[in-house]
Amino acid sequence: MELAQATPYINSIWIGSAFLSGFIFKRLSLPPMLGFLLAGFLMNFLGLTAGSLALDKIADLGIILLLFSIGLKLDLKGLTKPEIWGGSTIHALFTISFLTLLILGAGMFGVAHLTNLNLAQAALIGLALSFSSTIFAIKFLEEKGELNAMHGRASIGILIMQDLMAVFFLTLSKGEFPSIWALALPLFLFAIRPLLLHLIDHLGHGELLPLGGLFIALVVGTTSFTLVGLKPDLGALIIGMLIGSHPRSTELAASLYSFKDLFLVSFFFQIGLSGTPTIDHALIALGLVVALSVKSSFYYLVLTRFRLRARTSILATLALSNYSEFGLLVTAIAAKNGWLSPDWIIIVALALTFSFLLSAPLNSKANLLYNYFAPLLHRFETKTRHRDDSRIDLHGAEILIFGMGPFGTMAYDVTRERQGEKVLAVDLNMKIVKMHHKERRRVIWGDATDYDFWRKIDLDKIKIIMLAFTNHQANMLALQEIQSAGFKGPVTASSRFEDHRLELEEAGATAAYNIYSEAGAGYADHVCKTTGLVCKAQFVVPNTVIPQYPVTESDKS
Repeated sequence: MELAQATPYINSIWIGSAFLSGFIFKRLSLPPMLGFLLAGFLMNFLGLTAGSLALDKIADLGIILLLFSIGLKLDLKGLTKPEIWGGSTIHALFTISFLTLLILGAGMFGVAHLTNLNLAQAALIGLALSFSSTIFAIKFLEEKGELNAMHGRASIGILIMQDLMAVFFLTLSKGEFPSIWALALPLFLFAIRPLLLHLIDHLGHGELLPLGGLFIALVVGTTSFTLVGLKPDLGALIIGMLIGSHPRSTELAASLYSFKDLFLVSFFFQIGLSGTPTIDHALIALGLVVALSVKSSFYYLVLTRFRLRARTSILATLALSNYSEFGLLVTAIAAKNGWLSPDWIIIVALALTFSFLLSAPLNSKANLLYNYFAPLLHRFETKTRHRDDSRIDLHGAEILIFGMGPFGTMAYDVTRERQGEKVLAVDLNMKIVKMHHKERRRVIWGDATDYDFWRKIDLDKIKIIMLAFTNHQANMLALQEIQSAGFKGPVTASSRFEDHRLELEEAGATAAYNIYSEAGAGYADHVCKTTGLVCKAQFVVPNTVIPQYPVTESDKS
């Protein structure tokens, strides 16, 4: 069957190619999003572009839900930090200047598509390429459980500042400024906030919860911003930040997770359908990927000048070492207005794709890269440290619990009841740390996957380490760092799936627990105790070893 005759099946071919490409990349330990990109380019090359799926609309929904989810997890105060607003501004000036000069210089040597560019056009391309990908960085940080780590917060803060710059450009490109009613938007949002918080309280746990999230993000957030001439995506982000303090914000974000991921497939697939590349397009895009190393170097230098540690700076730099979907949008608008040739849409799309292909494996091995290059990277650190960077006092603790979600909190409470003040919890989300402080739990801020964290504490006094992360990769990375720091005591870890449990034990965990199996065993044991049912032995899940803590006088009694 010829491709021209396959038109009725194009939607099926699209979905099939996206799935198979994503699956292959997943098996290669690369982000599936890269498979979606390449599937789009393949469909474009084969001429299969006439499907009936509204990819642009679905992709817009994916971006809106992504930004809304980010907002739910963000701390507004974080944007006021000098390394965020100062770092993003300085980096933008350096990067735009460098790329503008590079493009003009290449044009002087007769490089195709660059020879006829003037200063304004070169600067416009420099602006488009100065942004980093919000979607790429968030997806990687989210998958690794590092959204609330210091480098994660620094990366997201810089990305938000870049988004605001993009909003400013998009406003100017339309030739009109926001409505005067935009000045009243903050009053409206703060006035409606109590009502939205009350609404979330009564959504329940079923289908109304994700629908309520869509209502808040789309109807309240994007619509209100669109009505006053502001970017709708920004509205989803801001409304998410306003309700992010609600106790159910994490559950709300989780209920939208599958929708968000599914919709974002369309975004990456659509990029591939944007045009048919030529050799000239590909060569220029590859040249821009080489220039990406300079853009990344600027990130690292700027962040270290704001007294961030080498590890924080390099992990944030790697998350930001790519080109942005916003840059593609800026280029598309410039081409539509006649400011740039349409060829630049394809060039930037290719540069974006190549940067993802380069950045993905680097981010996957980010901690290993830091460990290997640490001596060199430390040379760029300042003599004084950021206020969040100091020697960590464990307050005499002998048992450390990492990850204070619901599972970790329960583990902490039970262990503290038996061991008293010997137990100390660690979490990388400052909001969670402060919440537990109010409930009088001993919790400090820290990152178990941080190479330097384990070298800023006294491990000699620690007898047991308990990893209670819900993210498997975070557990695996923490295990690596614990072993590299030389800790010889027992290390336990939690998992949600049986294959993850086995992988943790193979990686060196003294014991690993499937929390769902354990929850069932714990429930059965609870029934025995509360109903008087005679139980001959405590329920123990097969293939697990329960660590034995020292028996205290309170336990004997």
